[in-house]
Amino acid sequence: MSTIERGLLDLIITRIPGLKPGSRVYLCGKFDSERDFTALRARDIEKICAEGRGEAASGRLFDEETERWSMDEAISRAGRDAALMEGRGIRWVSIAESAYPPLLREIYDPPAVLFYRGALPPQYAPFIAIVGTRKPGAASLRWAYETARDLSAAGAVVVSGLAIGIDAMAHRGSVDAAAAGSAASAAAVLGSSVDEVYPASNRSLARRIVASGGALLSEYPPGTRPAKWTFPARNRIISGLCRCTVIVEAGEKSGALITADFALEQNRDLLVAGGPTDGAFGGEPFGSGCRRLAEDGAKVVHSFVDILTELGLEM
Repeated sequence: MSTIERGLLDLIITRIPGLKPGSRVYLCGKFDSERDFTALRARDIEKICAEGRGEAASGRLFDEETERWSMDEAISRAGRDAALMEGRGIRWVSIAESAYPPLLREIYDPPAVLFYRGALPPQYAPFIAIVGTRKPGAASLRWAYETARDLSAAGAVVVSGLAIGIDAMAHRGSVDAAAAGSAASAAAVLGSSVDEVYPASNRSLARRIVASGGALLSEYPPGTRPAKWTFPARNRIISGLCRCTVIVEAGEKSGALITADFALEQNRDLLVAGGPTDGAFGGEPFGSGCRRLAEDGAKVVHSFVDILTELGLEM
């Protein structure tokens, strides 16, 4: 099926209110023509989504707030999205397309559409997430920067969430490696749309990521501002993109532990950063949350070489 026939199909599906991620994914995979999909009514979509879940078609999919939506409105909003993205340098890839990140496709609830600025990272490269607290110590900040820089120089794609603290430092390490001639790139997954970068203090870093050949990624259509619930949802994408997730520093209630839980649920490797074995930390993980993860079986790594070794990769 040609791109022309698919048209704005995927954007239209993202603009139908009330659908769960699994239903959006099912619709993107079942239809390959905008014309065929836009001929459906709400009741038709309910039946098709029930079929995708293996359930009887008698249940209601849309609640009182969403059942009054119209296909014409979804088409109109998708058209506005497309025009806005063209003006702001935003593109999208559907789960129905081969360019969609393959590891992300495997998770329980992948986004049906991934919006991005920049260039999608090469699929052949190993993707490694580096995340941690927004209020780290100096030693863990340095560890995140140096490890991300060295992993990127070795050819890995370093993924994080563009938050202040560990995330931002990991991105800076990747960007500096790219500036020095690295073949890899950085990928930042946002809890907002890629044109509503949050926090504002990291907007210049976001521009550097794109300029260095990396990408800003989001499941949210343009104009979507961050909300409290969007950040935990974003964390499943960070870990879902990657072969392994490295938690650099985390307290007992750190949001990075949500990413760790997702990594385990997705059957991905989970590692925690440890200080130098001959220094003040004695090789111990940074932060009480990381120490608990290590006690529960997460491998402690002390350098980018340890991470590559755990993944069976050569430098």
